[in-house]
Amino acid sequence: EIPGDWNGRDATLTWFEGLVWFRKVLELDAVPEGRSFLHVGAANYRALVHVNGEKVGEHEGGFTPFAFDVTDQLKAGRNSIVIGVDATHENTSVPTPITDWKTYGGLTRPVHLVTVPDTYVHDWFLRLGSDSDLVATVRLGGADVANRKVRVEIEALDFTLDGTSDAAGTVTVKAVAPADLQRWSPGAPTLYDVTVSAAGDVVSDRVGFRTVATDGHRILLNGEPVFLRGISIHVETLGEPPSRAFDEASARALLEIAKNDLHCNFVRLAHYPHAAVMTRVADEMGLLVWSEIPVYWDVAFDNPGTLQTALHMQEENIVRDRNRASVIFWSVGNETPQTDERLAFFDAMIKAALELDDTRLMTAALHNVRGEGGVYVVDDPLAELIDVVAVNTYQGWYGRAPLTRVPGLEWQNPSGKPFLFSEFGAGAMYGFHDPEMEKFSEEFQEAYYKVTIEMARKVPDLAGLSPWILKDFQSPRRMHHAYQDYWNRTGLVSPRGEKKKAFFVLRDWYKEIEKQ
Repeated sequence: EIPGDWNGRDATLTWFEGLVWFRKVLELDAVPEGRSFLHVGAANYRALVHVNGEKVGEHEGGFTPFAFDVTDQLKAGRNSIVIGVDATHENTSVPTPITDWKTYGGLTRPVHLVTVPDTYVHDWFLRLGSDSDLVATVRLGGADVANRKVRVEIEALDFTLDGTSDAAGTVTVKAVAPADLQRWSPGAPTLYDVTVSAAGDVVSDRVGFRTVATDGHRILLNGEPVFLRGISIHVETLGEPPSRAFDEASARALLEIAKNDLHCNFVRLAHYPHAAVMTRVADEMGLLVWSEIPVYWDVAFDNPGTLQTALHMQEENIVRDRNRASVIFWSVGNETPQTDERLAFFDAMIKAALELDDTRLMTAALHNVRGEGGVYVVDDPLAELIDVVAVNTYQGWYGRAPLTRVPGLEWQNPSGKPFLFSEFGAGAMYGFHDPEMEKFSEEFQEAYYKVTIEMARKVPDLAGLSPWILKDFQSPRRMHHAYQDYWNRTGLVSPRGEKKKAFFVLRDWYKEIEKQ
């Protein structure tokens, strides 16, 4: 079934990473008028696309959407669409073959044939500027894009923006936001129906309006300080075997646990762009979002081709989701080594991201810290390039340090910027209990959360956290036959959604913070 991954469909393909061909026969009474595009929500990892025996394009990157113009390839009658999906990763790929999550191969997100007029609305970006203006940028595609009238309308606010496209088919217009505009926030996730029209083409969306900024150690949402009560999430469905084919019900199942049961106002969507439905549901539910691309661990930072792949992934992710009010962070990487090549790589990525969207904060999950005598200093030079400094920490889980040492650890953030714990966690297999707190027992994970929260309470000016992770997820690196069996067990809930004891420890702290 499409969308779907082959790993959960056939036991012999559970860990297969190679090339699989997909074919769809499409009967058309007539060739559609205008332009026709084959739009793929995601294909992991490389896609080779053919229509009626003719190659129409290739795409690299397993988590972002792409489309090819197939107008000239379609015909009345029988049409054959063939997509080869190769899940093989190389050292120059993003990510590399070494990850701590399962690489699901296939057409994991929907595939559509989209028909548009000869001149059409290709892309739009509507946002609330820091000066309380509503700003719209619209880009037209197709033929005859110059000097076209463009309109952006929010009927509920009786608000209209009008402009004329330039020679390249782009226009940016702005006006003072209406006085009755309600700003989007986790407590009041107001969304407005928006239409964008030009040259006979009309598109619609639901958009929220808010601002996000920093002030010293604080993160400001709509000008007010916000503490991020978060959790990290992998895009993997509840149930066994899990799947990466996410629909709205799948997204709600996870996000409702985070929002309603755990009392989160923030989710880190790790370690790659999640399905578009995740950010749309987050918009509706009122969850702030950290979005990232899979520059994970050690990619080929000195390889120009790898940088171009990462830049392309980042662009596709930002363009897809920059109208989502829930997204407040673009993250450029996770746990990457501290080298000059890596710093130059991220400098290029951050500059490119800000050209596409300068309304959000840039961040990365760091792990390069200097520790001595129980004091940890975040001295990664990448902190100078990002807006929010975030660190992954697992004291008391990895290594031999006892849990009793964790509450006394101190953290220093010399950057003066907002500081987050982007990860911390410990493994536990649901239903395994041990009063002596053996590792992988629910009691050990519960105690780990208690002492780590005690440590976090003492961190000066901590702006938030996103512990690792909401749900157990599959990983080829986790092979302990008794406790893991190819599952990373750091989830607060089991693969079926059963809550472990540590879940309630974090929930109670978040409920306490929520009332402050």
